[in-house]
Amino acid sequence: MFKIFHIRLSFLRLGRGLHILATLSGFFIVNWLSQNGALRGLVPARYKRNGLVLSMAERLRLVIEELGPTFVKFGQILADRPDIVSDKLRIELKKLQSEVEPVSHNVAMKLIEEELGAPLERYFSSISADACIGAASIGQVYKATLNTGEDVVIKIQRPDIQSKIELDLHLLKYLAQQLVDEYPGLTAIDIVGFVDEFGETLKMEMNYINEASNIVRFGEIFKTVPYCKIPKVYTELCTPQMLVMEYVTGAPADNVAQLAAQGLDPVQVAENGIRIMLIMIFKNGFFHADPHAGNLFVQPDNRIALIDFGMVGTLKPSQMQFLAGFILGLATGNANIITDALLTLCDKKFFAEKEDLQFYIHDMLTRHGSFQYEQMNFSQILNESIKIILRYELKIPASIYLLLKAIATIEKFGAQLAPGLSLPAIIRPYAEELVKQRYSPASIAGEIYDTIRDYGALIRDFPNEINEILYKMKHGKLIHEIHMSDQATLARAARSIGASISSVILLAFLFAGGIIMSLWAQPAWIGHVMIGATSLFALGYLARLMSKE
Repeated sequence: MFKIFHIRLSFLRLGRGLHILATLSGFFIVNWLSQNGALRGLVPARYKRNGLVLSMAERLRLVIEELGPTFVKFGQILADRPDIVSDKLRIELKKLQSEVEPVSHNVAMKLIEEELGAPLERYFSSISADACIGAASIGQVYKATLNTGEDVVIKIQRPDIQSKIELDLHLLKYLAQQLVDEYPGLTAIDIVGFVDEFGETLKMEMNYINEASNIVRFGEIFKTVPYCKIPKVYTELCTPQMLVMEYVTGAPADNVAQLAAQGLDPVQVAENGIRIMLIMIFKNGFFHADPHAGNLFVQPDNRIALIDFGMVGTLKPSQMQFLAGFILGLATGNANIITDALLTLCDKKFFAEKEDLQFYIHDMLTRHGSFQYEQMNFSQILNESIKIILRYELKIPASIYLLLKAIATIEKFGAQLAPGLSLPAIIRPYAEELVKQRYSPASIAGEIYDTIRDYGALIRDFPNEINEILYKMKHGKLIHEIHMSDQATLARAARSIGASISSVILLAFLFAGGIIMSLWAQPAWIGHVMIGATSLFALGYLARLMSKE
């Protein structure tokens, strides 16, 4: 029986591979036909509109939809990556839709029982028997009632979906590698790495334990925020293929008339939704990556309930600081601050073309200068800035693209409910608070401690590193040719460099010690004296070095 199952699975994989191959072959054939005027009449009708052949981007969208859920998800993520695809193609990819038929009710119930390891009646008093309340590419959702009386939703994964997606991912990676081999210029955008990254994200989304963990984490973040509702998750019933969480309902978040009819305030709803996202981003660096209106419900007192936590984004502290710096630079019209923030995002401390980059940022600010800060389209300006930085082939962290999408979505949500609401005005205090934390005494002390620790590690490890180099040289394991006509000059240079390094380390320790003493020592003037003396000594030492030059 087990052998028959594997034979069947092999045939399914072969069939899927042939389907993808046939679909892609058809796409390339249609492309060839469309480029030959005499043969355009042979292009199938589905690739035409009003007798004219659709554009290549439109044809590609249709092919992606035909290839199924994995390719649709891949295209949807590509739509948010201006560093990989053109704006024209991104616009078309944003139209991608995945229509899937739900599996039968009996099959779904059997899958739920397999995950529970027990009959349904042991945990549920009822499950909606008419139809599922939602079907997606990976799973489908049913409403149920626990034996304890709570209403819940059960998200159960579709059968064989993991093997299908793994096969699609292998084929995607193969196609990406073939493209890179055919067009070496694509290595600059690392499309193979992007496919790998997409595969990891999709695999995490397929494991419902990760989504359950996300819900618990958001629940902790918002447990004291009255205008945000995070549903309870029943972790004891969750498995990698099944999620059980509290059933939440409410008014549609994008219907102004319905909100008003239920006595809700659309302006307050918009502001609450924006503040929820800003708390996620600026205070926690962990945010819902798909906050569109379909994932939001409005409850009494203008409270917003969120669902669908499968896709989340995380930000490093440096990425949060980038966003804060960008906002303050935008608020003050300072191109230098924005440039520094963008280079920090790209982990570039020294950038030869910084002046050129700053010119383009200043030009962008000038174009938007006719608007007051509160009236600016924040997500548009942020997107423009990212496009400018991409001209220099600098790498942007993948989480920033999720952030761009989330900010654009919530800005659109706010504008739809309350056209006069200003995202830049609401976002600025959060950025200012983050900057204050960055330069608080505790934060500065922590950085000083890290610096001292790094120098300490350098001093501690330096003799061992030298011994290792000498050992390798002695045993012929370190070979490096140096042609010097004057060995005495080399010896003097080595002594000079060693003395300079020692002096710099000593100055760093004295300066750091002065700052620590000025913060905590009593009286504080001792620390100030140390800082002043160290600064004077450093200036004198620098002048001495320059005079030698």
